[in-house]
Amino acid sequence: MAKASKKQQKANELDREKLYTVDEALATLREHKAKFDETVEVAMNLGVDPRHADQMVRGMVSLPSGTGKDVRVAVFAKGDNADKALAAGADKVGAEDLMEEMQNGNLDYDRVIATPDMMGVVGRLGKVLGPKGLMPNPKLGTVTPNVEQAVKDAKGGQVEFRVEKQGIIHSGIGKLSFKDEDLKKNFEALTQAVVKAKPSGSKGKYVRKISLTSSMGPGLKVDLAEVEGA
Repeated sequence: MAKASKKQQKANELDREKLYTVDEALATLREHKAKFDETVEVAMNLGVDPRHADQMVRGMVSLPSGTGKDVRVAVFAKGDNADKALAAGADKVGAEDLMEEMQNGNLDYDRVIATPDMMGVVGRLGKVLGPKGLMPNPKLGTVTPNVEQAVKDAKGGQVEFRVEKQGIIHSGIGKLSFKDEDLKKNFEALTQAVVKAKPSGSKGKYVRKISLTSSMGPGLKVDLAEVEGA
């Protein structure tokens, strides 16, 4: 049996049942940091079964301190809207040509945005974009006539959250190199957005458990008292 590294041994010494404040959790993650700038992630266990439509939890939230990640954005638009999307920083703008590229497997994007008049083209990509969670959606603000603002939001720290089959939401809230106050602002923005997105079909306790971790770090349970309305 391979001998555990010093880092693993240190992580194994942590009390897995302890409830941390956000400050304590961030301090502990920094004690266990890797040699690269890790992403800080939140996991929220919710009292929902997303197989039922009235228990689906999904939405967008703007993280006030940004994500620390370069977000690649593709936009389906023509004419003035195409020019505005490019000026706002979109990585790729197109119409039928962009559709063909995506059908051929070029899907190296984090967000796909479309103007309403382009949905006839985008609709043909349902089987390609859908499984990757990239299909533009009016409810998420990714089908909009204001592509300029949508691109700026995507580039500026807006993230999508969506509950998984097991009733868990995972989302990055920044890099470990961020200041504590910036990570705390992002933590609050995300958790409050999820609390406000409570679906009508949720029964009993909605937010059941929250944990903070980093890319290579331990998972730390956060005291639910840290989250207003949880």
